[in-house]
Amino acid sequence: MKIQINTDNNIAGSEELAKQAEATVESTLGHLAEHITRVEVHLSDENSNKGGSHDKRCLMEARLEGHQPIAVSDEAESIGQAIDGAAEKLKKSLDHTLGRLRDR
Repeated sequence: MKIQINTDNNIAGSEELAKQAEATVESTLGHLAEHITRVEVHLSDENSNKGGSHDKRCLMEARLEGHQPIAVSDEAESIGQAIDGAAEKLKKSLDHTLGRLRDR
């Protein structure tokens, strides 16, 4: 499972942030790694310099072998919270999708 991190112009794309996002994705989705070819993580600050609550956004897109990509997003007060929220949403979505495929 390849993990790709993307940030907008308002988020400083540091090595520490990339490691945090990768660790969260691996710990949350690791049990599904055999089905996932790539996870793209898009981080953005919706309000830029203005501040405000719940303005950090994380969009995660998982690509499954032979299937359409599945994307989810989460907005939170911090990037870390948004990453955690999006990872949990993606886990639930993938578990549901893969469960349906197994039931066929």
